[in-house]
Amino acid sequence: MRFAAVIIAVFTAITLSACGEKAMKDAATTTLASTASVSTNEPQVSQGSSEQTSVTVTAENTETTIEEDSMKNSSVFYVTVDGVTFPAEFASGSGADALRELLAGGDLTISMDDYGGFEKVGHLGQELPTDNSQTSTEPGDIVLYQGNQIVMFYGNNSWSYTRLGRITELGGWEEALGDGAISATFSLRDPRA
Repeated sequence: MRFAAVIIAVFTAITLSACGEKAMKDAATTTLASTASVSTNEPQVSQGSSEQTSVTVTAENTETTIEEDSMKNSSVFYVTVDGVTFPAEFASGSGADALRELLAGGDLTISMDDYGGFEKVGHLGQELPTDNSQTSTEPGDIVLYQGNQIVMFYGNNSWSYTRLGRITELGGWEEALGDGAISATFSLRDPRA
């Protein structure tokens, strides 16, 4: 229906071009005024002359795109364990970039088990790019192991890992990881907001 109204407006403008500029503008304005109120979530068409048509995207659609782009470029992500959320910063590197891109598609929840009394390990369910290097970890470090496992540290270790990020506020971190299996949710959105 909207498409038909636009076609009618263009046809009317072309037909009336012989009647002079004023008649053409009046017809285009009248036709567009009746179609502009159809929906505020679709692009709005405005007519300046029979040769010129412009499309304006609504603010709602633009805001969604800006938010998605902002999330894809964010340096911050969030880890939630048993209802407690910890902000984290992405590391630099291809593995961290791939994790950011993965999280831009939605939250990721991983079941993680204790290993060695200093870390939690969980299978990612897919491979991420690696740039492994010998790493001495500290509490709050988040790394990729063997390309498909995320490891979160509450103690220290030294091994060859790909850095993904680091928890920036460690208050309660060790307590939240606790003993035994946990469920950790990784997100680009702060669930506390």
